[in-house]
Amino acid sequence: MIQDIGPYHLDNQYRPVPPDEESIALYYEDHRALVRRTEEGIEFPRFRELERLNKELYTDYIYLFAIDGPSGRERYYLVREINREPLSEFTMENTQIFRTAAPRYRAFAGITGYQLYSWYQARRYCGRCGHLMKHDEKERMMYCEECRNMEFPKICPAVIIGVTDGNRLLMSKYAGRAYTNYALLAGFTEIGETVEQTVAREVMEEVGLKVKNLRYYKSQPWSFTDTLLMGFYCDLDGEDAITLDENELALAQWFEREDIPEPASGESLTSEMILRFKNGAV
Repeated sequence: MIQDIGPYHLDNQYRPVPPDEESIALYYEDHRALVRRTEEGIEFPRFRELERLNKELYTDYIYLFAIDGPSGRERYYLVREINREPLSEFTMENTQIFRTAAPRYRAFAGITGYQLYSWYQARRYCGRCGHLMKHDEKERMMYCEECRNMEFPKICPAVIIGVTDGNRLLMSKYAGRAYTNYALLAGFTEIGETVEQTVAREVMEEVGLKVKNLRYYKSQPWSFTDTLLMGFYCDLDGEDAITLDENELALAQWFEREDIPEPASGESLTSEMILRFKNGAV
């Protein structure tokens, strides 16, 4: 999955140390990121590659995280409002590139940085009183000096649901989305419910089925939507006739294990859960 970057390791502890010329600069505009395409995959600019046209680079930054690997530690920083060389090899690419780009640790760094960029963009002003927010010096938190409001990074819990019936798995396709491959049922946890209750509610709402015997599988950080995904398998409880919520799904159908289509890629928890069932591990 996208977070499986071994032998590299993400160190996301907030350590606001100053950057040096070899530190990595992550720059975003809306849903685009500054990257350079190479034969090996993608690269991000280092501070030394941006400093000629950006004198404020070493003072206007936000520390994000570090990645430890075979060649040592790389520190990543969010930079804003930069000037780029006219003939630079770095170009702005849609953040969807991080779904499949190599090397995987850079793709994971890119989308994780984007999640933090989006959070900082949305927390410039206090949601309670409207004053400018300040950066805390000891932890990753924004606070308001006026009303003492504190804001921490947003993570939305959601479930991925593999509904099974003996040798069959329930597969679906989203309605009105760019992603058109087969997927599993999914949904966000609402206030006041457990994730187990989310599983039962989402299955009933989207396909009109009851489920039982919930089994937790594993979780995944999914920075494309600020989400922490939690995967569950569960068994059909009763009738198998589907009542489709056409606002959410374009289709939903049962597949025999041997007929399940291969996932297009393996970066998501959904893909891993589908393949796990197809290969007989569930």
